[in-house]
Amino acid sequence: MLEKSFSLLFFLRKPKNYLKGKMPIYLRITVDGYQKEISIARQVDPDRWNANSQRCYGSKEDIKSLNAYLDTVQTKVYEARRQLLDKNELITVDNLKDILKGTNREIKTIMQVFKQHNEEVEALVDKGYSATTLTRYKTSYDHTKSFIEWKYGVSDMDIKKLDYEFVTQFEFWFKAVRNCNHNTTIKYISNFRKVVNRCIKNGWLARDPFFGFKMTKKEVVPEFLTEDELMKIATKNFTSGRLTQVRDVFLFCCHTGLAFVDVEKLKTSEIGIGVDGNDWILTKRKKTNTQSRIPLLPIAKAILSKYQDCPGVQNQDKLLPVLSNQKYNEYLKEIATICGVHKNLTTHAARHTFATTVTLNNGVPIETVSKMLGHKSIKMTQIYAKILDRKVSEDMSMLEEKFKRNTREIEAKNAQNLSQFLPEKRENSKAI
Repeated sequence: MLEKSFSLLFFLRKPKNYLKGKMPIYLRITVDGYQKEISIARQVDPDRWNANSQRCYGSKEDIKSLNAYLDTVQTKVYEARRQLLDKNELITVDNLKDILKGTNREIKTIMQVFKQHNEEVEALVDKGYSATTLTRYKTSYDHTKSFIEWKYGVSDMDIKKLDYEFVTQFEFWFKAVRNCNHNTTIKYISNFRKVVNRCIKNGWLARDPFFGFKMTKKEVVPEFLTEDELMKIATKNFTSGRLTQVRDVFLFCCHTGLAFVDVEKLKTSEIGIGVDGNDWILTKRKKTNTQSRIPLLPIAKAILSKYQDCPGVQNQDKLLPVLSNQKYNEYLKEIATICGVHKNLTTHAARHTFATTVTLNNGVPIETVSKMLGHKSIKMTQIYAKILDRKVSEDMSMLEEKFKRNTREIEAKNAQNLSQFLPEKRENSKAI
């Protein structure tokens, strides 16, 4: 692993309160712009020092001995550099200094640091991290391990070997080998980057391997249902009880904006009386730990009433019979086919439908929608406002009406101006 630049410089350093006499000799090692200075435990009279040759003037034995020692130190530095090259280790000023000083370096490995990170996250679940976040990091850990085995043929490697090539090849592996789309790739790499940042902050990595790597995600239009599609699903009679249950949970999410994990854990204690005296959902989003306060719409109330005596619900102190996420999404695809809805129904589609078709499209202010969704920033909600044709239509209608008024005013003024000349023209005509 070759460095971009490498240089050595022997120089004299003037001690504090120096007046005269010998000065200590230092060695400055520079690798890719990073420097480290080392005392070589030798001194010399500054009058005998040649800054250009970085050696001493003279032919006496003590001068010859000192120059020979400087040659030896220089040779050791190049030998240390060769050792790092042979081991395919990162050439840094710290690594070179450790070899010169004979320091036993504790090797930190990528998977070791990643594992330690995940263990700390696991210990803090429900104390700053969610179980979903832990699962995401564990998945990223597995992906990282698989990539290292695929690319380097080993199960782990020294973190000092992390470089820009590692990152770009990691991206290639996700897209070409794992067949992940761009945004999913960036999501996993972002998780890995948090572990890399930990290494940089602890001083285990001299350089950021992500420097110059673009982490920008592509904007994706959220999938949501129109009013007609929502009505098709709501009015469909299913012969299967399991499909009916999944449909009901999906409709509940469409009219509350709750994510799958939040509706799955929803309890009776999370239904309370709002400021208007009606039933509200008063809960915390599991993903962000932010408050969500959502008034219950009639269809959501009806669904809760339908399942209030369901044994499976009562026994678990939950409000709705929610299947596993995998089964839920599997049955939603079946429901979409039966109802003739040509969209990819997922747990996220219901939340997107609440944000667009149910609320924003019916004139609910974006600030209110943002609060009900539990977004930390209104910017997260604005993506829904961008995709609504009705909002565009309403705004353009207002603009069209304004131009119509302006046109009528212009036409009226033109007609008035023209009328001033018409009588005169008729009189001139008679005179002729």
